[in-house]
Amino acid sequence: MTTMESLIGLVNRIQRACTMLGDYGGGDNAFSSLWEALPSVAVVGGQSSGKSSVLESIVGRDFLPRGSGIVTRRPLVLQLHKTEEGSQEYAEFLHLPKRRFTDFAAVRKEIQDETDRVTGRTKQISPVPIHLSIYSPNVVNLTLIDLPGLTKVAVEGQPETIVQDIEVMVRTYVEKPNCIILAISPANQDIATSDAIKLAREVDPSGERTFGVLTKLDLMDKGTNALDVLEGRSYRLQHPWVGIVNRSQADINKNVDMIIARRKEREYFATSSDYGHLASKMGSEYLAKLLSKHLESVIRARIPSITSLINKSIDELESEMDHLGRPIAVDAGAQLYTILELCRAFDRIFKEHLEGGRPGGDRIYGVFDHQLPAALRKLPFDRHLSMQNVRKIVSEADGYQPHLIAPEQGYRRLIEGSLNYFRGPAEASVDAVHFVLKELVRKSIGETQELKRFPTLQAEIAAASNEALERFRDESKKTVIRLVDMESSYLTVDFFRRLPQEIEKAGGPGAAAATAPAGDRYAEGHFRRIGSNVSSYVGMVSDTLRNTIPKAVVYCQVKEAKQSLLNHFYMLLGKKEAKQLSQLLDEDPALMERRQQCSKRLELYKAARDEIDSVSWAR
Repeated sequence: MTTMESLIGLVNRIQRACTMLGDYGGGDNAFSSLWEALPSVAVVGGQSSGKSSVLESIVGRDFLPRGSGIVTRRPLVLQLHKTEEGSQEYAEFLHLPKRRFTDFAAVRKEIQDETDRVTGRTKQISPVPIHLSIYSPNVVNLTLIDLPGLTKVAVEGQPETIVQDIEVMVRTYVEKPNCIILAISPANQDIATSDAIKLAREVDPSGERTFGVLTKLDLMDKGTNALDVLEGRSYRLQHPWVGIVNRSQADINKNVDMIIARRKEREYFATSSDYGHLASKMGSEYLAKLLSKHLESVIRARIPSITSLINKSIDELESEMDHLGRPIAVDAGAQLYTILELCRAFDRIFKEHLEGGRPGGDRIYGVFDHQLPAALRKLPFDRHLSMQNVRKIVSEADGYQPHLIAPEQGYRRLIEGSLNYFRGPAEASVDAVHFVLKELVRKSIGETQELKRFPTLQAEIAAASNEALERFRDESKKTVIRLVDMESSYLTVDFFRRLPQEIEKAGGPGAAAATAPAGDRYAEGHFRRIGSNVSSYVGMVSDTLRNTIPKAVVYCQVKEAKQSLLNHFYMLLGKKEAKQLSQLLDEDPALMERRQQCSKRLELYKAARDEIDSVSWAR
């Protein structure tokens, strides 16, 4: 294969791969930019100008739908791939990737059917392209885009905007700087009225990208010829005009082979008195070679920018592959290792939240510094230690025998009743921290990028973490309730022993009350002093619990979550069979598809870069 064929074949393969992967323009990423950076040939002409016949002549096969009026109603991206001599010709559609067509009549029918699937059996048009690849030893490597024929009026069954719609569609292709315009004009019409030349002049005023093709030379009136056009006197282009003689309608009706038609075309120019001197530069075979040669020069000029775009695409793809993660191994040992690594990644982020590397852990401190003190302050001690309630409890505790010196049983009942109120704030603190930890688990799973691939494993880790947090919460509640119960089970004796001494030192009414007759001990001042003493003791216990409840919660919940959140899950993992491990690594199908697409693109672009480098060195 020559260097030229290598270059054009390479571009064709890149375009083919971009097409298969959906990167054929219309986007704003490097992939669609790469497609647009690669040169292609857009076939432009008015309706019935002979566009289809020119394409079939280049391909050497009769495969396009025919008829009157608008036949091409969707862009046809036709990629020609030259194969080894003697190999079988076949065609493939992008929308039917696993089916090879060796019958080109079936190709024609599929083009028609696929057009109807989008536009319906009407005369509507659609910008959605049909992608067709033809592999043959009788073609040159080219990408040709057959576009709907330009028209001047809408016919019955077409919208009034059809003229503008077709022109806009055609312009989206031919306005691109890397698009080569193949402007088809019939020789039996005045070139000044050519729709194709008019549009080409607007988008390519210098004519650098335009190749003029003159069809139907054999249908001109006797005594006339198209030499003024072909020799550039009527309208000059940067590139030479090429004349084409297509098959006649009679030949088409008789299914005359395209190879025979090519031979007849060569004979026509060779024996023509008007065009004999141009015979070597006329015909569909020459046109294909001319386009191929021009493509080579364009590609050579574009190699630096194409290489740059390919390198950019490779960088983007490798970055995305790192983000998506590499494919999963199939053996159980490797899968278990992968799961453990993913769990460790989650656990690391969870600890960062707790330890301050990420936000969220400070909310636990908020529970201890704000919620717990506020809850303790709101406890109804004023009601419980009111004079009426103190008198009631003390009297009930005395029973039939009034207390002699101090109402110890009354004191105990008042204190125990007061301390029971601490259960609520203690349990609320446990629940509040539990809620924060659950929320941090949820956030940590969402922030573990590696886990995004595996929704099943995400759910399992979330369930295992929450189950562990439930256990930690239960243990923490038991511990804080024990703290409260311990305060109730053994009162600090020294506190009460100091009270008479403090009263005597202070003197005043309190001292008199302490030595008052037994009857006076049921006076209002007596019960108020009892309530005040109990309140002081409860305040001391409250200060103690305010410090010890956070310690218990941190020890039982936060510390355990940091050290052993997934320990039970790890134990269960070790007992799972290969199939169960595989199910945990059952990825989101959309992510699997995305990785597969990225992998294919990466392989394509790396191969393209290597081929470009090898071709560049061979120049």
